[in-house]
Amino acid sequence: MASFSTITPIEYLKGVGPNRAEVLKSELGIHTFGELLQHYPFRYIDRTQFHKIQQLQPDMPAAQVIGRLIHLEEVGERRGKRLIGHFKDDTGAMELVWFQSIGWLKKSLKVGAAYIIYGKPNVFNNQLSITHPEMELYHPGAKQAGNMSLQPVYSSTEKLKKFMLDSRGIQKLQAALLESIAHHLQEVLPDYVLQKHRLMPLPNALVAIHFPRDRQALAQATRRLKFDELFFIQLKLLKNKLLNTQKFRGHRFDVVGRRFNTFYSKHLPFSLTNAQKRVIKEIRKDTASGAQLNRLVQGDVGSGKTVVALMSMLLAVDNGFQACLMAPTEILAQQHYNSIKKLLGDSVASVQLLTGSVAKKDRKTIHAQLEDGSLDILVGTHALIEDSVRFKNLGFVVIDEQHRFGVEQRAKLWRKNHTPPHMLVMTATPIPRTLAMTLYGDLDLSVIDELPAGRKPIKTLHLYESSRLRMFGLMKDEIAKGRQVYIVYPLIKESEKMDLLYLEAGLETLMKEFPLPQYRISIVHGKMPVKDKEFEMQRFIKGETQIMVATTVIEVGVDVPNASVMIIENAERFGLSQLHQLRGRVGRGAEQSYCILMSGQKLSKESRLRLETMVRTNDGFEIAEVDLQLRGPGDITGTQQSGILDLKLADLTTDQALLNEVRNSVIHILENDPKLTKPENILLREYLTESEPTIAWEKIS
Repeated sequence: MASFSTITPIEYLKGVGPNRAEVLKSELGIHTFGELLQHYPFRYIDRTQFHKIQQLQPDMPAAQVIGRLIHLEEVGERRGKRLIGHFKDDTGAMELVWFQSIGWLKKSLKVGAAYIIYGKPNVFNNQLSITHPEMELYHPGAKQAGNMSLQPVYSSTEKLKKFMLDSRGIQKLQAALLESIAHHLQEVLPDYVLQKHRLMPLPNALVAIHFPRDRQALAQATRRLKFDELFFIQLKLLKNKLLNTQKFRGHRFDVVGRRFNTFYSKHLPFSLTNAQKRVIKEIRKDTASGAQLNRLVQGDVGSGKTVVALMSMLLAVDNGFQACLMAPTEILAQQHYNSIKKLLGDSVASVQLLTGSVAKKDRKTIHAQLEDGSLDILVGTHALIEDSVRFKNLGFVVIDEQHRFGVEQRAKLWRKNHTPPHMLVMTATPIPRTLAMTLYGDLDLSVIDELPAGRKPIKTLHLYESSRLRMFGLMKDEIAKGRQVYIVYPLIKESEKMDLLYLEAGLETLMKEFPLPQYRISIVHGKMPVKDKEFEMQRFIKGETQIMVATTVIEVGVDVPNASVMIIENAERFGLSQLHQLRGRVGRGAEQSYCILMSGQKLSKESRLRLETMVRTNDGFEIAEVDLQLRGPGDITGTQQSGILDLKLADLTTDQALLNEVRNSVIHILENDPKLTKPENILLREYLTESEPTIAWEKIS
């Protein structure tokens, strides 16, 4: 018998060949036997029920009938040409209609033969019919391929259908593949895991997911394959976490010293929230243990993550180390630098800013201060990871909005010291717990789930274009109180493809409604030179302008407590996470703030749900859960193209209980056998050693 593996090229499967292989690769990304096995059905048709022709109704989604093909006739001409099949059973007659492949059907269909037909009933000109039915010759007493209990339905494309690879064609390939290799599939989970979690054996699950005997078998197969997907992701993450803890000893911060205490007692302008205190204690505990700190701090917009990061960096400085904070944009880096300088004053610790815009002369000074140790804290952008940036003793790294940085960029900061520095990752994008456990399962997780005292919840309104005068009225009322307003547009210039209000046209309307000298407007967008952008930002920050007209460049990095109104034009075009981030630019002072979502009248179901969610809640984690349901994990985190979350069956929005069960199982395994050296864990050790893709059922002989 031939020897196969899941990495065997798909062209070697009987019934595929080079031409079909090429179209499977280009259309579905199926290159190997394993990838075909993982092309699971997206739904199933119940083929246990049969109807008589007289029972058929046009409101039925589909029906299955046994009858006889009495006659075939070709009618119409050119584009109107169609093939009519006259079909009857003992209760009545109906028509079968085909508009495509007429020549092939006339040759292959057998007039006078009995068939099982399946499709959606229709009534046209008082005539009952089914268009393009699925057909299978009926042999009483013989096993029927179409008479299975649940028929799988596979995703296909028009190009695949030209190669006879519609759902039924793919079903035949799956049958051929499983017939060849089902008996040679090897188990990948230890027996004790299968028994503890009552899991179906893997070979049985792979057969049942494609050709289920009944609903119960399908449910068991689905649970088993979902378990595998989540299990091996968690095994990799938690094993890496264990390796990092064992392999990389962290700098020990034994002292809570003068700088930390001086800042806390004399410079902190407000009381820390209980959530901030809790996270700082978690960081202090980590850094005092001598283990490597790798912690993700999630905090909603305005929850005070910067103060937590600053106090953590002061802890490093008190213990003789330097610290740095890396942000993804110059605007955000400048914002962090300004905030930290304002909080620290001139006496607590020395702080500098390093970005691409810093002059060469100033850059040399910063480099020298870093190397002689006189600079305590460096804030910057990607400029921090340049080879010319050398620290005397880097002990603590903060990365803000970490999903905007690649792994290699973060690793370069690690290599800035012989003993890698502690790593604190921050994000203002709330991540649902299931997604955090799956994406960042190798990091410890802290959540700042409390806003500073005195903050009033932002009032969010959804207004249509017909209510624009109401929006202008609210703007004028707030400006009259001395407040400031943001207006955000999705585009800079008019797009031929999208009928959106765009910044330049919006500006014209605004200037008529808010004329000089009574009103002054700043303009900021991503195409502007950095210096011009910063100049306009500073005018708004200083209160020299009352209205900031911008694109989403202000999504992060602008902190103006006096701004009380955020207006988002064409809000239906923005994602939930982005809307929430933009809303977080206001509500930073003690006054009531507003977010106005402007949209057109025509809204898709998803757009309406996004805007309704924004109006209903300010809770970033609730918003993130809805966003996860709407967009999926890959879209939210930017991992769609990277394969990090290549989940075929598991759904992080609905499989939370299973994910918890899987994670607890992996934690228990690694607690009892950290190196997976026990005989019962040999399969798991082999999986990690081989690091084969996603599901580890690659051993087929």
